[in-house]
Amino acid sequence: MAEQIPFGTDDFAENPEPRVPCILLLDTSGSMAGTKTDELRRGLEIYKNELASDAMTSKRVEISVITFGGKIDISDWATADIFTLPELKPDGATPMGEAITKALDLLKQRKSTYRANGVLYYRPWIFLITDGEPTDQWSNAAQLIKAGEKKKEFSFFTVGVEGANMDKLKDLSVREPLKLKGLQFSELFLWLSSSQQSVSRSQPGDEVLLASPAGWAAI
Repeated sequence: MAEQIPFGTDDFAENPEPRVPCILLLDTSGSMAGTKTDELRRGLEIYKNELASDAMTSKRVEISVITFGGKIDISDWATADIFTLPELKPDGATPMGEAITKALDLLKQRKSTYRANGVLYYRPWIFLITDGEPTDQWSNAAQLIKAGEKKKEFSFFTVGVEGANMDKLKDLSVREPLKLKGLQFSELFLWLSSSQQSVSRSQPGDEVLLASPAGWAAI
C-alpha cells in the first residue's frame, strides 16, 4: 500500500514564477542499503544546495520525491528554496511499475493545478534511479511512459546503479538508460542541478541543449 504525505497549501500568489516540475523516483529497496544509500543521500544534499544557491532556479524548480522499496512514499511538491531531503530507508522489493504509475498521476494533477492558477510550466522531468529491476507488473507503466514522451508531456530519464538490469530499463523508456559510473551520485546531481538551472533561465517551450552526462555516466 502506498503511503502519501499530505500535500500542503500552494501559494502561487507569493511565487508566481513558471515552474520546472521534477519527480525523483528513487529505489529504496533492500539492495540499496549501505554505501549506495549513503552516496545517494549525499548527492541529494548537493542537488538541494546547488538549486537553492541560484535565486531564479530556487523559485522555479519544483520537486517531488517518490521512494519505492518496502512501500511507496510520495513527498509534497516543494520549490528548491524550501525542499527538504527525503528520508531514505532501504527495505523490501522493487515496486517500480506502481511507483512510475503514481508518478505520472501525480504529475497530471500538478499540471492541472498550474493551469487552474495561471502558472506557466516547462516540460516536466521524471528521473528514475535504481540498482535493480521491477518486481511488480511494469508493462503498463512502460506504455504510459512511451505515450507521454510521444506527446511531449514529460522527459523520462532512467539511471542504473551497479546491479541494475539495463535491458529492462531500456524496455521501460524511449530514452537510452544511463549507467552510473561507480557510485558517482554527487556528479549525477551536479549535472541535474546544472541542467535544471539552464532550463529555468529559458522561456517555457524553448529547447535547451543539455551538457553531456559523460562525467558520471558510462556512455
